[in-house]
Amino acid sequence: MPLIDVELIGPPARPQGLAQRLADATGDALQTDQGRTWVRVRTLPADAYAENHAPPQRPVFATVVLRALPPRPERDHVVVALTRAIAGATDRLPERVHVRLEPAAAGRQAFGGRLVEG
Repeated sequence: MPLIDVELIGPPARPQGLAQRLADATGDALQTDQGRTWVRVRTLPADAYAENHAPPQRPVFATVVLRALPPRPERDHVVVALTRAIAGATDRLPERVHVRLEPAAAGRQAFGGRLVEG
């Protein structure tokens, strides 16, 4: 049930099919069943983002909600896999992909009025 919000700074290189590419790539990285990884994509104009005393950048920010967070060593592998998947789907460098893991969704997220269980 991963929920992934992806925000690109600046326009995507290949906008056509981007959400599907991201859903497929992140679903593969997380090894989820078909139809179980959900992705929303947004873009922010490049002039609406800056880093102090740095040239213009075009990062990607991903916020990820999982049913449960894996143990720490496995969590590191999940972040690396997601970073690579998102970088590949967005044609951005992995160094420019920033992943934030949210608290576990179990007991907090509902779908159709039903809370996700652990």
